[in-house]
Amino acid sequence: MENQGETQQPHLVLSHKLFLLTHPDVQDIEKVRLKEEVLTTIKSDDMVPLYETLVAESLLEKDQSLLDSMRAKNEDELKKLDEKIADAEENLGESEVREAHLAKSLFYIRIGDKEKALEQLKVTEGKTVAVGQRMDLVFYTLQLAFFYMDFDLISKSIDKAKNLFEEGGDWERKNRLKVYEGLYCMSSRNFKKAADLFLDSISTFTTYELFPYDTFIFYTVLTSIISLDRVSLKQKVVDAPEILTVIGKIPYLSEFLNSLYDCQYKSFFSAFAGLTEQIKLDRYLHPHFRYYMREVRTVVYSQFLESYKSVTIEAMAKAFGVTVDFIDLELSRFIAAGKLHCKIDKVAGVLETNRPDAKNALYQATIKQGDFLLNRIQKLSRVIDL
Repeated sequence: MENQGETQQPHLVLSHKLFLLTHPDVQDIEKVRLKEEVLTTIKSDDMVPLYETLVAESLLEKDQSLLDSMRAKNEDELKKLDEKIADAEENLGESEVREAHLAKSLFYIRIGDKEKALEQLKVTEGKTVAVGQRMDLVFYTLQLAFFYMDFDLISKSIDKAKNLFEEGGDWERKNRLKVYEGLYCMSSRNFKKAADLFLDSISTFTTYELFPYDTFIFYTVLTSIISLDRVSLKQKVVDAPEILTVIGKIPYLSEFLNSLYDCQYKSFFSAFAGLTEQIKLDRYLHPHFRYYMREVRTVVYSQFLESYKSVTIEAMAKAFGVTVDFIDLELSRFIAAGKLHCKIDKVAGVLETNRPDAKNALYQATIKQGDFLLNRIQKLSRVIDL
């Protein structure tokens, strides 16, 4: 699991293939190819625990001779690693002992034995003094956690890394952690924080072990569109040189971003339709697909309606390149959910905006919170004798 320059960590590539292997929208012929690639990776890294799991889930056929062969190789390698640790503890210094324990940790990570890998990483941490090296162990843990999508482990590891930075730590590792945290926030539907962290890391991105730079820009643009206001989007995303150099390589993304900013709504919907497949087949975004689709439509409808006090439904449908019935159904859902501040005059075929007054909204929120607080105090007074 060691970083190899600007290449993605092989096990995270594998985890994406495993995700596609179980995805209902991936064609069967593609799944045959993916299955072969997964098996090749498992064989090359002797990943016995993962192989057994995939066989149990009926994703791979059981080959007992292959299983026995991989187990034998793992036992031999483990024996050599234990001998190396014993030799280092008897004859060599502390740094050699740490390196020997780290090698054993990486071995467990490589074969996909999560529990033993975490145990061995703790042992290695006990042998590690330097803050930077302890941070590297946290990054190994985070990569392992993202492979299994263990959000509890990811959250704890990020908190641990932040505590380590209080003891010291270089800027390169701090910037890398921002990307890890941004990916965690995006995977747990905190798109606003994810966008902020990704944008902070654009000019200092070195986290190639997680994903390529193109994918990083893809995530940055997607999270920014539903999180930033129009002015910030222009400054931080539309005109950002780092994004401009890459965005053209990603299908539909440039049109998706620029058509939104330029209010070309028909082009926006066309690009949006093209991007949906990429979002749906992304391991981290897939669980939030429906939510993201709603949020993007809320942003674009709100932007359109902001320019008008009233507008005909027909004019809006024409601007978006859709039918009147579609836009009527769409807007009625968003209005009912409180996402859009307007009302539909069905008889006249007109949309009338009713933007909420900020001061009035704050006043209503204060009253609501005050009522809630009074209710809590009354319930508490029944339990405690004031």
